[in-house]
Amino acid sequence: MKKLFILFFLGFVAQGFAQQSLLKPNEFLGYELGERFTRHHRVVEYFQHVAGTIPNVELYKYGETYEYRPLVYAVITSPENMQNLEQIRLDNLRRTGMESGTPSTKIPIVWLSYNVHGNEASSLEACMQTLYELADPANATSENWLKNTVVIIDPCINPDGRDRYANFYNSFGNSPANPSPDAREHREYWPGGRSNHYWFDLNRDWAWLTQKESQQRIKVYNQWLPHVHVDFHEQGYNNPYYFAPAVEPYHEVITPWQREFQGIIGKNHAKYFDRHGWLYFTKEVFDLYYPSYGDTYPTYNGAIGMTYEQAGGGFAGLSITTREGDPLTLADRLLHHHTTGMSTVEITSIHAQRVLDEFEKYFRESNNSPSSPYKTYVIKGDNQQDKIQRLTTWMDAHNIKYGHPAAGRSTRGFDFSTQTTQTVNVSADDIIINIYQPKSKFVTTLFEPQSKLPDSMTYDITAWNLMYAYGLKGFALNERINVGKAFQLKEVTQTPVTTKPYAYVFRYQSLADVKFLGALLNNGVNVRAAMKPFKVNGESFDAGSIIVTQRNNESIPDFDQRIQAFAREHKRNWFAATTGFVDSGKDFGSGYVRYIKAPRIAALVGEQTSSLSAGATWHFFEQELQYPITQIGTDYFRSVNLQSYDVLLVPEGRYRMFDEETMKSVQEWVSRGGRLILVSGALNAFADKSGIALKRYATDEAKKEAEKKEKEEQAKDVLLPYDAADRNAISQSISGAIYKVTLDKSHPLAFGLGDSYYTLKTNELHFAYLQQGWNVGVIKGKAKPVQGFAGYKINKKMDNSFVFGVEDKGRGAIVYFVDDPLFRNFWESGKMLFANAVFMIQ
Repeated sequence: MKKLFILFFLGFVAQGFAQQSLLKPNEFLGYELGERFTRHHRVVEYFQHVAGTIPNVELYKYGETYEYRPLVYAVITSPENMQNLEQIRLDNLRRTGMESGTPSTKIPIVWLSYNVHGNEASSLEACMQTLYELADPANATSENWLKNTVVIIDPCINPDGRDRYANFYNSFGNSPANPSPDAREHREYWPGGRSNHYWFDLNRDWAWLTQKESQQRIKVYNQWLPHVHVDFHEQGYNNPYYFAPAVEPYHEVITPWQREFQGIIGKNHAKYFDRHGWLYFTKEVFDLYYPSYGDTYPTYNGAIGMTYEQAGGGFAGLSITTREGDPLTLADRLLHHHTTGMSTVEITSIHAQRVLDEFEKYFRESNNSPSSPYKTYVIKGDNQQDKIQRLTTWMDAHNIKYGHPAAGRSTRGFDFSTQTTQTVNVSADDIIINIYQPKSKFVTTLFEPQSKLPDSMTYDITAWNLMYAYGLKGFALNERINVGKAFQLKEVTQTPVTTKPYAYVFRYQSLADVKFLGALLNNGVNVRAAMKPFKVNGESFDAGSIIVTQRNNESIPDFDQRIQAFAREHKRNWFAATTGFVDSGKDFGSGYVRYIKAPRIAALVGEQTSSLSAGATWHFFEQELQYPITQIGTDYFRSVNLQSYDVLLVPEGRYRMFDEETMKSVQEWVSRGGRLILVSGALNAFADKSGIALKRYATDEAKKEAEKKEKEEQAKDVLLPYDAADRNAISQSISGAIYKVTLDKSHPLAFGLGDSYYTLKTNELHFAYLQQGWNVGVIKGKAKPVQGFAGYKINKKMDNSFVFGVEDKGRGAIVYFVDDPLFRNFWESGKMLFANAVFMIQ
């Protein structure tokens, strides 16, 4: 491991004098913990003070947020262990097989992560007290624990969200605090402090790594791979405290020991909570299934991963009255989190040898005898290379091992394209990921064709398979195929231009191609796109291919050099066409070779929009495409001149703003050439409205029949037992299931998607096929998820349903997405779909 940058202070100067001894948090801050919300920089300063005062505490900076706040973690252990810290870290990686050699130390590592949700604010206060108690030389109890334990504390995973919340409360809080839930101080304004700068939920991003904070944290997490990991949260203020063990479903890769130790830890916490008479619950609500949480990601990487949930959340403020009439204060909340944090360190120390033995066993089995039935995953080498590069880059970030087989062979396996078992011809260019490696169980959870779901009552989505997410041709094999040679991405080779071309042609098959298109448009290059496949100078191109002609670009100095330089910068192959007279298809001057105007994009944000969906849109354009958008608030939308924009993005949300007058003005803007893009819940505001083609039912008769069936179902439900209500409810819900979509590849909305598309359905919306428009993506016939859970009642409503398409309206168009293509920004093929709506629908 490269030497970490240490924020280690030999002497910390604060308030004008040098601190020579360890200060308690209240002594350092000047107020008691729980009296106010501490801003992030003051917490970092306290950590610096402790690290600068106590020799067996070190502080490391591992990154910074989008708003430039530092991301840090502290390491606390005994002075003897601190002298041997690098050896302890490397020995731990040797246990996993990620480093060679035999471990010589036997020290478990506990990692405590705080404040991933910025407005779940008590944990950041608690971590200061926990750090003090562990670092205090006078604390003989913690001193004893640290003799055989290393503790890592990440005080704040989400500093940007944390300070957003702290600033809100410090601005609106009453003095003294008003405990009434009606008080303004309990009502955060949009988007709230839960999310990061781009309004992402970082607790859903551990696996996907779409955000800067996640990328930096996972890099250092995998340099340690702790034995125990705790993610501190808050829940509704009327729910007391949750700690492990978790509720079913547990993913089947979770080992008996990982289950057992959750119970051991939970009983230790209960000992302290019982002593104080504090309320708590276990084995409810919070499961271990979705792989991108702060409890499941560590679990699938060998740790005992847990979530602790304290009553509170952004609603609680400094004090709030619960439904029982009890006051719940910030001081109460941080004390509970401090208690479970210390209890976790204690019980790990007590069971240190068993924790180490089971950890080593976990990885020994992963490397030598993994139990999952699918032993090897094959990604075909002829997949689009940009998609392969994005996936391999992602795997590198997680230290997943992969490569090429030594030679080709024929076998049988599950085909992700057809969902059937068939003959598979593995070639030497294919990519092999076998599960005989440290990341075995993590790989299984992400690539297995079906994940066993022990209980359909889940907390999050139940499907996320990366073959479908990336739109890749691939297979799952029951046999082991070893990596024979290192992976090598096919190089981009740009053919020298010897004759001045008539036009440059670029393929349009990936998000990298979209980014390149955006760069051309941003730099004033006039671009065309082929609406139909064509062949020129003997080379075949798909519809969507980008054509840059000399004509209409005469104003660009050194045109050829500029276009070639752009292509090199973006690693794009060019084809220099010597003529616009094609061998087949449409000539370059045809109306089917459409001029692509650089779109001026507006995106709705603010109240009524989902901050998660709005943030995903913002991040997608700003960070991934690096293409400008203008965010427009819902509160002043009516005063905006839409003629200044070509595209209006309306993210997921619950909209009240589209009244009759606003709806009329938006439709008129569309008719004059605007493009309206509606996502998920936004469709509800437009469906069945005058002048809109989108309908929930194709005919009045179909609507009446559906309503009749609904009443019949409701009549049956009248006699349901009380304890069957939850189970009945999930029969009408979809827990993030993947469906195969029938695709009209000829439509511009589908350009670059390939032969098939899989949609991640995270809602129960269903609409009839467009009677006036283009049904580009639909579910034909009986609906059945290829992966994930969908209740049988709602699944019937997905039969013959609309997924995405376009309604032409005057000179403009409305694009409908029933499912959010940018959901959590990990559904890679959805990004291409969304980009097409912006750039190709003109």
